[in-house]
Amino acid sequence: MKKIPMRSCVVTKEKLPKYELIRVVRTPDGNVIIDLNGKANGRGAYLKKDLEVFEKARKSKILNRHLEVEVDNSIFDELKNLI
Repeated sequence: MKKIPMRSCVVTKEKLPKYELIRVVRTPDGNVIIDLNGKANGRGAYLKKDLEVFEKARKSKILNRHLEVEVDNSIFDELKNLI
C-alpha cells in the first residue's frame, strides 16, 4: 500500500492529503507563484481548495507571514480561477 503524503492548510490547520491542497511558493528570487505540481523550489504554504479559505487568507494576510514576502492580489485571483 502506497503512503499518502499529508500536509496542513495554513488557514484551517486541517491535515489533508497533498492532492487536496494548493501550494503557493516563494521562489528563491522572491517571486510568489502557484505550484500545481508541488515540486517548485522555494518556501511553500498549502491552502485548502475552497473559495472561503482563499478569502480568509487574503483578509488575514496569512500567506504574507508564512512566505515572508508581500503576496500580490493577482495570486488570489489566480487561485479563484483554479477552482
